[in-house]
Amino acid sequence: MRNVSDIIEQYLKNILQQSPDGVVELQRSELAEKFQCVPSQINYVISTRFTLEKGYLVESKRGGGGYIRIQRVELPSKEAIHVHIFRTVGMELDQASAEGIIYQLEEGRFITAREANLLRAAVARDVLNLKLPLRDEVRARLLKAMLIALLGK
Repeated sequence: MRNVSDIIEQYLKNILQQSPDGVVELQRSELAEKFQCVPSQINYVISTRFTLEKGYLVESKRGGGGYIRIQRVELPSKEAIHVHIFRTVGMELDQASAEGIIYQLEEGRFITAREANLLRAAVARDVLNLKLPLRDEVRARLLKAMLIALLGK
C-alpha cells in the first residue's frame, strides 16, 4: 500500500498533467483537508518531490490567501538537455542533485527506467567510495559522460 506522501505526489502530478499550461495553483489547507493530513505533510511532499532538479518550479505564498504554485519545467530538445546538464552539473555534484537530474530525464522520457537505474547505481555514494570533494567531482564527470553517451552529442 502506498503512503500518503506518494498519493499526494501522484495527485499533484495528475492535475499538473491535465493543466493546459503546465501550472497549478493550490491552497495548502485545502490539500491537507482533502487528504486528511496536516499542512506540513503537504510542505514535505512539495519540498522533497517537486524540486528544480526534478523539473519543477515551486512558488509559495503564506498567509490567509496563501497558495502554492507548481510549474513543470519541460526540456524541449536534446540540445536544451545538454545545456541544462552542463549548467546543473558543473564541476561537482552531490548525490541528491544527481538523482534529481536522472529523475527529470526519466520523467521526460529522454532515458528509460533501466538507464535511470544504471545511472543511479553508478553515481551512488557507496559505489564512489571517495572522500569529499573528490567524490562529487568524480560523480559530476561520470554523470556528464554517461548522459552524453546516452543522449548523443
